[in-house]
Amino acid sequence: MVREFWRHGSNAVLAVVIIFDLVMTAASWPAHWVLFVLGALLFFGSEYGYHRFAFHAPPATRIPFLLKLQHRLHYDHHVEPARLDLLFLPVWFIIPNFVVTGAVAWLIWPSAACVAALLAGVSAAIVYYEWVHYVAHIAYRPRTVWGRWIKKYHLWHHFKNEHFWFGVTNPGFDLVARTYLDVDAAASSGTTRRLHR
Repeated sequence: MVREFWRHGSNAVLAVVIIFDLVMTAASWPAHWVLFVLGALLFFGSEYGYHRFAFHAPPATRIPFLLKLQHRLHYDHHVEPARLDLLFLPVWFIIPNFVVTGAVAWLIWPSAACVAALLAGVSAAIVYYEWVHYVAHIAYRPRTVWGRWIKKYHLWHHFKNEHFWFGVTNPGFDLVARTYLDVDAAASSGTTRRLHR
């Protein structure tokens, strides 16, 4: 199970980024822990935003290239939620996001160590996200109450109604944005496998 998780290119790249960034900031780590935490929080905010507003956006049917990206990033994952090659964020999506995040961070804190600390936090949060997402989609029963609940929570999004429960690692933004609903109160959508049809 763990070996399968690290076999996917994006996860291995994330591990390398975390190690590189921690080495870059090792000499000044106590001063940069706030940026590490800020990076993680930044990702958790973007997790909800990307999932709800980008990955579930209406199809870009007039631009075939964008439509292909939408299918690979999320539409096809809903069609075949058990396929691991569609589960993880692809490297070609993660790297440009790191470049943009790093550039914006550089404008605010023009220091390689500050940017590295922030990106290490982002990377660690993505690895956590990928792990939670992975566990939700494989035949594995998490050991903790939280793990079992968050797995069910994500699977409601895939098998009950794709208009709710966009948080993969936590329900925080769903509660704020009112996309959290008691599962018994949610109607089955019938389109969880085929988005926008």
